[in-house]
Amino acid sequence: MYLEYINFLHCRSALSELPDRKLFINTINAHSYNIAQKDPLFAEAITSGDVLIPDGVSIVLAVKFLKKVRIQRIAGWDLFVFEMKKLNQKGGVCFFLGSSDKVLELIRQRAAKEYPNIRIEGYSPPYKPEFTEDENRSMIDAINTANPDLLWIGMTAPKQEKWIYLHREQLNVHCHIGAIGAVFDFYAGTLKRAPLRWQKVGMEWLYRLIMEPRRVGKRYIIGNFLFAYYIFKEKYHL
Repeated sequence: MYLEYINFLHCRSALSELPDRKLFINTINAHSYNIAQKDPLFAEAITSGDVLIPDGVSIVLAVKFLKKVRIQRIAGWDLFVFEMKKLNQKGGVCFFLGSSDKVLELIRQRAAKEYPNIRIEGYSPPYKPEFTEDENRSMIDAINTANPDLLWIGMTAPKQEKWIYLHREQLNVHCHIGAIGAVFDFYAGTLKRAPLRWQKVGMEWLYRLIMEPRRVGKRYIIGNFLFAYYIFKEKYHL
């Protein structure tokens, strides 16, 4: 997968221009880019969606390096807040697929206060690398029964993107489908997001590394060097 040939949604303001129909919205950062180099199905899933947003300063810098194009980082959180506010204005149903029952309940409680015009539905799938056909059917049925206007998937990359890619045609969703991973925990309050000043200077990844070294240390330390290697390889056609 080559960044040089990918078209991104370039800025946050462009979110307001997305059509109100079923769209598959993916995010990409250095970690997911690295995974895509060795996982063809994942690469196909994120590049075959309707919209791809650059969720990471590393992607912004890499696109500038490769294409001489300036794009703006759009975090999964930015997408989440924008879509939730938009749906709250007209009212509707939002479905959260992923995480634990505890996190989903915390999401419901907070959303009831902040987005009172949205009915929140959710489903916590088994925590495992792959799902059986029966488990996939249970998730699809839960979503379709809720008949949501907005669907969020939070099962971590690459599982969430591949799941949407393989099942999107079976889902009765009226508007957008977004894979947003850690946003579930950010919104529930079970994981603290970096302060705004860290976000503004592109150091959100470093804050998370400091807070969760065992969980994300390999991803950010080794992964960032690996990402740089891939980008230089792409730039100079090695």
